[in-house]
Amino acid sequence: MGAKLSGSGGGKYEEEANSTINVTPFVDVMLVLLIIFMVAAPLAAVTVKVALPPAVAKPGQNPPKPVYISIQSNGRIFVQDFPSDLSTLGDDLRRQLGTHRDATHERIFIRGDKDVTYGDFMAVMNMLQDNQFYSVALVGEDNNK
Repeated sequence: MGAKLSGSGGGKYEEEANSTINVTPFVDVMLVLLIIFMVAAPLAAVTVKVALPPAVAKPGQNPPKPVYISIQSNGRIFVQDFPSDLSTLGDDLRRQLGTHRDATHERIFIRGDKDVTYGDFMAVMNMLQDNQFYSVALVGEDNNK
């Protein structure tokens, strides 16, 4: 870049070079991205509290939008973050999957508290089978830390 020295020649149409950087557009873009991430981050977390037992199996690939069934220690059932019960479990799962996903080919992830009774767990498994949900994955806490 050139610069004009005082007293050097040049006419009235000669301009000085501007060597300052305008950071305003950069700051604007960063603030917009910050707001987007602040809004989107809480939506990605599961809010139902469950104490998961440890797992040592290698993790598999997840579907585009996994559907979780959470079973709390008191036997309460949730589909994603919404309360459900055994009688409406199949309908609640189909509602979460939407119309563009096939229930017979979807993997349903079950998050069960470590204090859930075997009877409550088997009741959920039987209801899934009765509603043609045959692919089930059990979620455990990663113990490889």
